[in-house]
Amino acid sequence: MHSAVYAPVFHDYSDPARLVELARVAERAGWDAIFIWDHLAIEPAGRLDVVDATVVLAAIAQATRRIRFGAMITPLARRRPWKLAKELNTLDRLSGGRAMLGVGLGEPAAVEFGSFGEDPSPQARARRLDEGLAILDPLLRGETVTHHGEFYRLTNAALAPRSVQRPRVPIWVAASLPARAGLRRAARWNGVFPIKVPQAIAEGTVSHADWSQWWLSPAELAQASAYVHSLRQDATPYAVTATGRLADEAPAAAAARLAEFRAAGANWWLEWLDDAPGSYSRTLAGIARGVPGR
Repeated sequence: MHSAVYAPVFHDYSDPARLVELARVAERAGWDAIFIWDHLAIEPAGRLDVVDATVVLAAIAQATRRIRFGAMITPLARRRPWKLAKELNTLDRLSGGRAMLGVGLGEPAAVEFGSFGEDPSPQARARRLDEGLAILDPLLRGETVTHHGEFYRLTNAALAPRSVQRPRVPIWVAASLPARAGLRRAARWNGVFPIKVPQAIAEGTVSHADWSQWWLSPAELAQASAYVHSLRQDATPYAVTATGRLADEAPAAAAARLAEFRAAGANWWLEWLDDAPGSYSRTLAGIARGVPGR
């Protein structure tokens, strides 16, 4: 099973240098990837410091040599697909072919969309996401795009240079359960990142919750994985992610937990870091110890 560090971009992690340090430590400790959150503002009042994901990823690309990296997830509905395509291909070339992309609807919608004059409804975000992916995919591949849709109009548009990876940077899609729309969307791409979004977070009424509410059990993951694979049209490699926190577990307990998720269909483990203020040093030490259960 592949392993990744999953880091927020606020509280102790709003210092870009700390995220770069975390990536270096994770690479030395044998982790396969580092993924960071992608947000504009999380609290309704906008007082929480939040660092920009793309800028940090560029720094990580330069500071590391082996580890893969990306945003998990980028709310494509609030991005121009062609600008994101240019950023991704540049990151991939900068890193020698290590960039990845996770996309989703984005939460909390009331803050990150509504506060900036964007339609926060899940229906509008979903339509914009699907149309954005239809544009992003060929642009990442170096193709010429003509597209006249609900939100975007492109005529003979193309971007160069292409990424190092072929046919393009891998795209994973977040799916918020128990709804299955995200799973159906994810089946069309390269991987799925299934989570559960607590109602208070989705409504933007709180900025923090017990993160364990977001994590799937092995049984829930098995159901999601089986459903996605039932919709897949080809046999190409496909990523199924499990998330949680194992760094503080005893090695035997961590190994047993990973085995449960592996049996449920996961082939990636994302270690969800503690984001509480003052937790950075302890978390960094945990990542430096290596992948739990390995």
